[in-house]
Amino acid sequence: MAAGMLSGRVAVVTGAARGIGRAAAVALAEAGADVAGMDVAGPVSPILDLPPATPEDLAETGRRVTAAGARWSAHVADQRDIGAVRAVAEAVEREHGGVDVLFANAGIQAFAPLLEMTDQHWHDQIDVNLTGAANVLRVFAPLLVRRGGGRIVVTSSTQGQHGTTNGSAYSASKWGLIGLVKSAALELGPHGVTVNAVIPGLVDTALTRHRDRYVQALVEAGKPASGDLAEVEDAAIAALRSKTPLGVPWVEPEDVAPLVVFLASDAARMVSGTSFAATAGDSAHVTA
Repeated sequence: MAAGMLSGRVAVVTGAARGIGRAAAVALAEAGADVAGMDVAGPVSPILDLPPATPEDLAETGRRVTAAGARWSAHVADQRDIGAVRAVAEAVEREHGGVDVLFANAGIQAFAPLLEMTDQHWHDQIDVNLTGAANVLRVFAPLLVRRGGGRIVVTSSTQGQHGTTNGSAYSASKWGLIGLVKSAALELGPHGVTVNAVIPGLVDTALTRHRDRYVQALVEAGKPASGDLAEVEDAAIAALRSKTPLGVPWVEPEDVAPLVVFLASDAARMVSGTSFAATAGDSAHVTA
């Protein structure tokens, strides 16, 4: 992306402590935007078997953003708490003067068969991924409208376009985000705000690199998921690699970030209500 294409703009990134959020925050900064990063930066739910993001992770994102020459501010909040999100919005507007770009990226993922799923397993994923993202849009969209227009980008998933074995809660939340994006695009378009989704495939992040995700991949491939972590990981990588046309088990966060920068830019001023995917070709398996 061209340096300076977002010069003078302020971008808010949720889930900024690591993964796609960090990569996008840095890419937006490299394109000239100042960045406000929001993250829960702590435990989210006991259904997760991966280590949570930390304040140190969020601070590292900030170091990379400032190294790119951009202004940075860090905000710790749980997007399930709309009051906390409103407090972040007030702080961002006070510190940065307004918001031009919102990247609603934060989310969690866990796996459980529908017949064995606990209430918490369902509610935590829906509450974080769908209700939390809606909270972020509801709070920040008025700031973009006051600014005279802007860009909203939401992270969905290929699992928001097809079913997922043992992943019904996550798929439901990510399908729901597509509906949110399309509805918001209709409502916010008259205010000069575009709304789009990015569709990552599997991404080399903590959300992917853990045992439950490996086991789920092997279950879908019809392969055994026994053995130690290294064996399960190797088997899952082989299964995932065979599934993608480009022959990789997953993409890197930096493969997704350019889509965010494009959708945040004037080059995408006539793009709204749609999705852009970075899946190493796995999108070819989606029928629409």
